[in-house]
Amino acid sequence: MVVLNKIYTRTGDKGETALGNGARVAKHSARVAAYGTVDEVNSVIGLVRLHASGDLDSALARIQNDLFDLGADLCRPDMEKDGDAGHPVLRMIAAQVDRLEAEIDAMNAGLSPLRSFILPGGTAAAAHLHLARTVSRRAERMAVELAEAESVNAVAVRYLNRLSDWFFVAARVANNGGRADVLWVPGANR
Repeated sequence: MVVLNKIYTRTGDKGETALGNGARVAKHSARVAAYGTVDEVNSVIGLVRLHASGDLDSALARIQNDLFDLGADLCRPDMEKDGDAGHPVLRMIAAQVDRLEAEIDAMNAGLSPLRSFILPGGTAAAAHLHLARTVSRRAERMAVELAEAESVNAVAVRYLNRLSDWFFVAARVANNGGRADVLWVPGANR
């Protein structure tokens, strides 16, 4: 359980922060950038939820919680030492990816096939979902880059990959089941 009695600690005043295993790293490290961008996705979801209700809002609430799990996973390096932690280490699991895939399939079942690329926009919810999609793609790129240099849970990367797909399909649903999608017209302004 997390207890935050004091919000500022001054421990980061020199440009370093603590990871989940206690190690101190630069705030601009690839690991901090990756989980910081996951936090940014979570904040964008907060904006989406201003325009969401019902099943969409419930799904977004689950995803926000998953993103805290993902941040906890990414902030803890040395997966091979998880057993030495003295407590259970929170890692993303395949069931979280499977749930996203099932939700994507269910949402997509009611949509017409795409015949053009979609421009970000339409309803307020859809526009914010597209923003969440692009920020989650950036988080994925950062996690992949981190994984090239350090230990990263492969499920965390898969989750981010599926998440951007989830946002794309959810944006189509939020655009009146795709009927309000803004379609790209190649060369329209030449």
